[in-house]
Amino acid sequence: MMHMASWAPDIGLAVLLSGLEVAALVLFCFLEGLKQWATKGWAVPGRTRRSILALGLGAASSALIGFGLSGADLPVARASQSVMALLLALLLILVAGHEGYDRFCTYRFRSRRARPGCRGPVGGAPHRSAPDPHHLVGRGSAPDTRHDSRCKRCQ
Repeated sequence: MMHMASWAPDIGLAVLLSGLEVAALVLFCFLEGLKQWATKGWAVPGRTRRSILALGLGAASSALIGFGLSGADLPVARASQSVMALLLALLLILVAGHEGYDRFCTYRFRSRRARPGCRGPVGGAPHRSAPDPHHLVGRGSAPDTRHDSRCKRCQ
């Protein structure tokens, strides 16, 4: 059984390490927001890459610190570092998953536009809504009757 005097450094270290990690994450987000503000809302190159790197390093360092604290007989600090590592890893999965989904959709959109015979945009409005350049011949407004069987929009 641990005495109250031995719990104080454990709880203090847990609060200190968790506070430093949260402060570092808040500072990182603030700096990334400052970069976004400086570009007046335009995309900042490499933002996702930096976010993935920061979250990955944060999760790995928290896990290593928690592993190191297990030998020092500091259960509260070890548990807090394990929880921080888990939260940072979940945040990393969300950021990387969103980026992967965006890249997948971009690749799919580009590969559909590159198909021969399909000249119009793929996503967006339904097939028969407004006059679509996909079904117009030249500059006129007469619908094109020569549809390509490979085009998903013409089926």
